[in-house]
Amino acid sequence: MVLPLYLALTAAEISHIAPLPELCAYMACHFSPYTEGISNVPEALPFGSLLILNDRIPCDHHSADLVAGQLAAAVQRLGCDSILLDFERPPEEASLAMVRTILQALPCPVAVTESFARDFFCPVFLSPSPLHTPLATHLAPWQGREVWLEAALCQEDITVTKSGTNFCPVFPVQQLEGGFYDSNLHCSYHTTISEDSIHFTLFDTQETLRHKLELAAQSGVTRAVGLYQELGTFLCGK
Repeated sequence: MVLPLYLALTAAEISHIAPLPELCAYMACHFSPYTEGISNVPEALPFGSLLILNDRIPCDHHSADLVAGQLAAAVQRLGCDSILLDFERPPEEASLAMVRTILQALPCPVAVTESFARDFFCPVFLSPSPLHTPLATHLAPWQGREVWLEAALCQEDITVTKSGTNFCPVFPVQQLEGGFYDSNLHCSYHTTISEDSIHFTLFDTQETLRHKLELAAQSGVTRAVGLYQELGTFLCGK
């Protein structure tokens, strides 16, 4: 099974990239800081695109009914097949009410982030599995749920000393090569040993990420969503 990979683009990327990926995710919609409702709804998208609404502007003081109506109209006009509520702020009364109203009003699948998924039985959008955690372990708490997985090339430093182990994600990720392959974690790694510590650098490559997405599909994940600027050329050859 091939896992559908939606590539998330900004408004500028949508207007300047040609041809657009087959599966687009538009990531510039947000709550308006000036008026009621949402801003940056695009004029057009490829049919079957994913529309992403973020909460970089809080949803407080916005009518949930108005926002839900705007999203429903956008879905119909643009031909979107789904919505992702990419809310990163902690859930509170206003945002929970907003999500509840949108889920009830929208005619298409709507996914929420992990922090909201405990309150709503709908598709859940999961962050990438940490490189030191097997994918099956990452997905296990969500058995029985539809899962959309964030696709990203990750890198992580692990330092082991007598006093314990330190796990540290690395940003920005470098495109590393070589090293060894871990068949349990499905990533590559380099090792450096000193007198008082062992240092591991775990990292994804094109092949390890492809393999993890294949495994995710076999585990019931229904789609992946990744940033165009990170994955567009690296995975899709565009």
